Amino acid sequence: MAAATNDSLLKRPLYVFDLPPELLQTFEPAIASAPPLLEPDQDGEYVKGNNATQELSDNDVTNATSCGLCNQAFSNVQEQRAHVRSDVHRYNIKQRQRGLRPVSEVEFDKLIGDLDESISGSDSSSSEDEEGEAGSAQDGTSKISSLLKRQARLDEEAAEDVSEKKRKRGSGKPPLLWFRSQNLPKDTTLGVYRTLFTQAEQASDESLVPALQQKQCPPQKVSGASEPPPNPPDGGVALPVEAPPPTAVPHIFLCMIGGGHFAAMVISLAPKVTKNHNSADARQATVLAHKTFHRYTTRRKQGGAQSANDNAKGNAHSAGSSLRRYNEEALVSEVQSLLREWRDMIDTSDLLFLRATGSTNRNTLFGPAKEDPRWPLRVNDTRLRGFPFSTRRATEAELMRCFVELTRAKIRVVDEKAERKAAEEAREKARLRKEEEDARIARKKEEEAVRAARNAKEQEAVLHTTQLTSLVRRNKAPALLSYLNGNRLDPSYRFYPPDHSAHYHAPTPLHLAASNNSGTLVTALLLKGGADPTAINLESKTPYDLAGDRATRDAFRVARTELGETKWNWSEAHVAEPLSRAEADQRAAQEKQDELQNEAARRQEGLEKLKEEEERQEAERKRRGDDRREQKHGKGKTVMAAGKERTAEERRADEARGMTPETKMRMEREKRARAVEERMRRMQQQS
Repeated sequence: MAAATNDSLLKRPLYVFDLPPELLQTFEPAIASAPPLLEPDQDGEYVKGNNATQELSDNDVTNATSCGLCNQAFSNVQEQRAHVRSDVHRYNIKQRQRGLRPVSEVEFDKLIGDLDESISGSDSSSSEDEEGEAGSAQDGTSKISSLLKRQARLDEEAAEDVSEKKRKRGSGKPPLLWFRSQNLPKDTTLGVYRTLFTQAEQASDESLVPALQQKQCPPQKVSGASEPPPNPPDGGVALPVEAPPPTAVPHIFLCMIGGGHFAAMVISLAPKVTKNHNSADARQATVLAHKTFHRYTTRRKQGGAQSANDNAKGNAHSAGSSLRRYNEEALVSEVQSLLREWRDMIDTSDLLFLRATGSTNRNTLFGPAKEDPRWPLRVNDTRLRGFPFSTRRATEAELMRCFVELTRAKIRVVDEKAERKAAEEAREKARLRKEEEDARIARKKEEEAVRAARNAKEQEAVLHTTQLTSLVRRNKAPALLSYLNGNRLDPSYRFYPPDHSAHYHAPTPLHLAASNNSGTLVTALLLKGGADPTAINLESKTPYDLAGDRATRDAFRVARTELGETKWNWSEAHVAEPLSRAEADQRAAQEKQDELQNEAARRQEGLEKLKEEEERQEAERKRRGDDRREQKHGKGKTVMAAGKERTAEERRADEARGMTPETKMRMEREKRARAVEERMRRMQQQS
């Protein structure tokens, strides 16, 4: 008898708001997990998978599917495939490649909320928008890329803190609540979506069953042919019985908007009982109101809304862009007008299920609430819910499918021992993952601390190197010694980085001073600073080997005399025999005197060469002058040519010789002006 009862209870789909009394009275919460689900087929029988939405052969069996990456379970293959094509799954793949944890759908909606348009490539059964879907998918990829680039700039620790806070708000809870009954087999449980309960009802397991019992709605019977009411006994005609208003029946509001598509529906929770073709009772959903709008607002090949493209790149000037802008404004106006018209039904709805991803779509639904106090939709409304499963394009059929999915009880068959074992294994894996993650974070923090300390030391070494090399090149001996003493640095401080090309030959201040032929710095570093003359560079050369003149080498030899033979191993430093300061000064004075004498001799030699050059040039000029006269007058005619009077034209030619054309023209103008003045003066005297 019990087996027959079980078979009759599971023979038809179970409506959450009209469950059999024998189940409600014996309900108790069960352990939540993700076992195989049983879905009713077209004949109403529960089987594994969904034969209504997938073509299978007689021998094929559709097992339960799940996504281990996103930690979600699905009732059939179609939903699993839709999830694989969804944006949250693609985003989690990117997260896994970057070594970060996956996110849930709620977390993904909040992350993508700041972007302008939904990146979801909504599915459709029609073929009129295939091109639009391809563009939407491309735009989805770009949106995910922009989101990943934005998150790449965040610190990983801050992201971990944010994820912990989101976890505490309950985003990781399973979407289904499971119940068992003594009138069902021990391995069979019923699942109800968590979103149908309020937060207060989910506070404890004891309050779930009473809340579910209170949500039951008796069905409304509808006869096949309308029969007139009986006439009253006192005569007259009976008036027809008026149906109750829509607001008096428990109902819910469902709404989807995205990609230029809008669909809204108000459905009664009380099922309608009718007769099917077999004269058996059949329950149907009662749609109180429904409306859809479809506008061309999405850029087909590029993807994304026109407003999003305008905000990113500026307004485009084309016929298509103008049409899309107009359609966006028209869609917003139509949607808001419809919501105002449905205000009473929305205000009396038990739950509000919305899907509006993107700031533009959310502003369409919630924007007028800032100015209109009677606006039916508000962000802080406790009745607001999201769809806890993948959805497709906003159509009337999609809303009805979502309503059926929300209100149909899920059947699962599990092995309690296997379930407990799986739960323990899952907890153990979670514990191990947490330990590994904690160890990784601790190891990373330790590496960062070591790297930070090393970076601080390297930066300090680079700073000292810059200051020391600058002082050495400017020959600032007192400042160099003061810097070494003030920072407590070794006089033979090694420049950083040691493998740099600038420090290959001169790795210490003494090497650099010797290579620059700065005897003053060499003396200061050896006598006052205490620099080590035996230090070698990467070529195994000492500072003395880099000295380029005798004065610098004498500075090393004087330091050897004053410091003594026991101070350093001067032979190892390649320093020559010691030299006293007096001898060094005498050699320097003699060298200076020799230099002055050489300079004087050089100058005298230069003056003589200059004088000879001038005499040679003068002789050359005289020779050239004689050659020109001979060429003009011939030999032997010089005396006659000297006594011959030159013409005015020859004199003007001599005067203009060597002048530029501009100068010649200016002289001609001046001569003409003087001639005119002379004529005017004469004319005035004659008159």
